[in-house]
Amino acid sequence: QTLHAMTTTRVSALSWRTSTVVLVCGSLILTLALGIRHGFGLFLQPVTADMHWSRETFALAIAVQNLVWGVTQPFAGMLADKYGSGRVVVGGALLYVLGLAWMAHPTSELTFVLAAGVLIGTGLSGVTFSVIAGVLGRAFPPEKRSMVLGISAAAGSFGQFLLLPLTQWLLSHIGWAGALMAMACVALLMVPLASALAEPRLDQIHAFRQSAREAMAEAVTHRGYVLLTTGFFVCGFQVVFIGVHLPAYLADHGLGPNVAVTALALVGLFNIIGTYTTGWLGSRMPKRYILSFIYFGRAIVMAIFVYLPLSAASVYAFAMALGVLWLSTVPPTNAIVAQVFGVRYLAMLSGFTFLSHQMGSFLGAWLGGTLYDVTGSYDIVWYLSIGLGVFAGLMNLPIDERELRRPATATTAT
Repeated sequence: QTLHAMTTTRVSALSWRTSTVVLVCGSLILTLALGIRHGFGLFLQPVTADMHWSRETFALAIAVQNLVWGVTQPFAGMLADKYGSGRVVVGGALLYVLGLAWMAHPTSELTFVLAAGVLIGTGLSGVTFSVIAGVLGRAFPPEKRSMVLGISAAAGSFGQFLLLPLTQWLLSHIGWAGALMAMACVALLMVPLASALAEPRLDQIHAFRQSAREAMAEAVTHRGYVLLTTGFFVCGFQVVFIGVHLPAYLADHGLGPNVAVTALALVGLFNIIGTYTTGWLGSRMPKRYILSFIYFGRAIVMAIFVYLPLSAASVYAFAMALGVLWLSTVPPTNAIVAQVFGVRYLAMLSGFTFLSHQMGSFLGAWLGGTLYDVTGSYDIVWYLSIGLGVFAGLMNLPIDERELRRPATATTAT
């Protein structure tokens, strides 16, 4: 009997919490959490202008957010793997709401960093990929996991498409502080949705004899896991640099805020296609090839964008092409972890992989602001992003996706 079957049997006693309901509610949580988070780049200019801060200050807050998100994600995953994902989502959502409300009323640069960086970063760890992937991995059988992870990631992209225009409208009509308070109210919707993700205490229903520490030790000595985690660092660097600094980059070149909003919304819209497609392909071909294609593709798309003359048309074309490749790394990355190591510690192991992603995110956000303040240009970071894309593409090619063979007492989690 698999952990999937045991968990499903226990949860099915609560008849309305079917696998489909878990998928829908988990996807809606990602829609809200990531839709709000992807709009933070729109606040860079109004916040820094109103508070008389440098871009580096805002970039540091977002960089800290991404780093804290990554550092706390494995611990959120451990809690979800032990107590179930529903409880963790509730805690994360409440921290997210408090962070948004505090971010709207900073009294200093430090309080802004604490609110936008530490509090929201911690909250995000409880309501995003690893925790949601853990409950979905346990709710669905192996042959459906890649597709399900693709659907949930697509929902996160839909949130970017849906909420970015709303965020811009709020900024235009009620200012940045009012917009953040409105987003806090939107984030509060994640709390009732978390009830569908309630799971029994997993440490009390499974026969899996491997401890969390042993699982982590097994993973860090697995060459494929190390390569996968290294490549995911690049993903974080690229998407956060672009998400945070693209609006300012376009404004520096004389393009209006509507171009930036449309571009980021297009990224979200086309990533729905990308994440769904990679989830579908993941059950039909080696996932390492999908990841390599994504990273090489990003490098090519960014290189073309940087070297072509900048216009609204080139920005929209860039956004659509990059959108297909945006968060489409997430389904194959999490699916490889589940395929190799099983789902008992999926949230934790995905969380450590995500920590690498967020270390890259920290550098992408912070270096973007720092190098701009030093050089007056984003050129160096664009070139660095292109080079890292090639590097990540090469890192993913030799990953071994075969399931680890364990003694019978340990295979119950796969």
